Amino acid sequence: MSNESGAPVLPAGLQRFLAGAEAYSLQVEVAERSGARSLAEAADLLGIAEADIVKTLVVKHKDGSFLFALIPGDRQISWPKLRSLLGVNKLSLPHADVAFEATGYRRGTITPLGSSTAWPVYADESIRGRRISLGAGEHGYSAFVDADALTAALGATVADISDPV
Repeated sequence: MSNESGAPVLPAGLQRFLAGAEAYSLQVEVAERSGARSLAEAADLLGIAEADIVKTLVVKHKDGSFLFALIPGDRQISWPKLRSLLGVNKLSLPHADVAFEATGYRRGTITPLGSSTAWPVYADESIRGRRISLGAGEHGYSAFVDADALTAALGATVADISDPV
């Protein structure tokens, strides 16, 4: 798709992601890619390790608010660790339509950058010091960013919130 001048028009979610990155003065690199059927296939397509693909999970508090949890692809969220860190006894992953309402992004594209609401961000400590890939707001795109710059810009709480898969 292109505009009247022939310049390409980026999909809306990708535009929001890029605007979000710019608002935080973050340098991001966006790569267009084909769909992947697994984490291993996605890592192979991007030429990176599975641990460098970071999932952005939308987590719901029982009070109805949300947070983002950034979890490396080779790990899974640790509910006991996250609940302990937050001092709560109940957290959940909302249905896809609820996550979309909370962020403006569809599952598989969710990112804190450009989200319709700036929910608090919690990042697993294992992403420190790495260049990571995360959702870029649209299917078919991945974004690369320095994890330390991302967590600093977002004011993320970086802690041990995951376990090996």
